[in-house]
Amino acid sequence: MTHFPETSVRRLLILKPSSLGDIVHTLPAAAALREGHPHAHITWMANPEWIPLLEGNPDINDIIPFPRADFRGPAGWLHFLRWRKNLRRRCSPDLILDFQGLLRSSLIARAFPGAHIHGLSDAREGARFFQTKTVVVKPGLHAVERYLALAASTGCTPHAPPRFPLPEGHKPDAPLPDAPWILLHPFSRGTGKSLPPEAITAFCREIKIPVVLAGRNDANFKIPPNAVNLLNKTTLPELIWLLRRAAFTVSVDSGPMHLAAAITDNLLGIHAWSNPRLVGPYRPGAGVWKGGEFFSALDPASSSAGNRLPGSAEAADIARWVLSRLAGS
Repeated sequence: MTHFPETSVRRLLILKPSSLGDIVHTLPAAAALREGHPHAHITWMANPEWIPLLEGNPDINDIIPFPRADFRGPAGWLHFLRWRKNLRRRCSPDLILDFQGLLRSSLIARAFPGAHIHGLSDAREGARFFQTKTVVVKPGLHAVERYLALAASTGCTPHAPPRFPLPEGHKPDAPLPDAPWILLHPFSRGTGKSLPPEAITAFCREIKIPVVLAGRNDANFKIPPNAVNLLNKTTLPELIWLLRRAAFTVSVDSGPMHLAAAITDNLLGIHAWSNPRLVGPYRPGAGVWKGGEFFSALDPASSSAGNRLPGSAEAADIARWVLSRLAGS
């Protein structure tokens, strides 16, 4: 297929259905696309659970739900192909940016005959074979940087610093502390990323000021006396509201950590085995804990730190570090 002239971008489709962190990482790319192509109609395809992140976003015109749950089970592919067949009734892009880079997103892109498809060189599952333009990205780039490179392939110049438009959010119905409080997001779906209960207790004991526990968790543990338990009790808009108003956020490597990084410098990301330079907070003013050491976010030195979760003593160290940051702000 011939090269797509960047000046001809009229209808653009962003393929990035999931996950929470990846949606946040793609926001600056969407902002760059809007600035570079102010008159283009930009549509974003996303999983239904992440659509609240995009509602009201000034950089996009339309959102198409990707009903991933409907495609599970033995008949999943059949349902997917039927859904795919009807996509052209919803939009007709002339340019598609495949930020997901998987076989399924490639098949979605091919549902629009004649549309040009830009993707990244590290796409998986054979997705590169569907691309009409491949953007080469070097190893070692943060996800935000990779996605900005894909946006730049359309001829736009990424905004510096990156913009992360997010909705204001909604206040939870649960009572919250009157005094300044810390938001602690201690659990992650990723294996080996969640804080052990004893570390949560040690952090709350050392921090002394009120702590709001947020996120998802199925384990039972004793809630510290200075903590408000909002685990499994907040919607995504409510979590955004909490992140905007917390005096400081401490979070394990997870989607909510990236939400916090899109909002505030008052953040410490806790990494067990993941590489903070690649998947940590994309915010230089934030901090990172890894292997018992504290780093500025995006510091390459954090990549070589040890791989372990903090124990009780190190959780107390984290609390003291947070208090020192609050005292200096």
